[in-house]
Amino acid sequence: MYILKCNDDTYYTGSTRKLKTRLDQHNLGVGSRYTAKRRPVRLVYYEEYDHVALAYNREKQVENWSRRKKEALILRDGANLEYLSECQNNSHWKRQEEE
Repeated sequence: MYILKCNDDTYYTGSTRKLKTRLDQHNLGVGSRYTAKRRPVRLVYYEEYDHVALAYNREKQVENWSRRKKEALILRDGANLEYLSECQNNSHWKRQEEE
């Protein structure tokens, strides 16, 4: 699973068996439609998995995260990542205060 930073300052999350080859594809404009319009891209984070299915599942998880949460992962900021993973809605905070 990998995260790329695109030329327009957005992030792209993907998964692959061959990271170097896939990064080259993205920078040649054949990696995906999204990155083709936002080149050059650079690798800012990756995780390795023993099974492709695990990497794909992780890609789908991270893909839905906020920008701030992705940046906490990229920076390996565990405390901020944990905070950003907590429920932030009012009903959650009210329940915590009552306990």
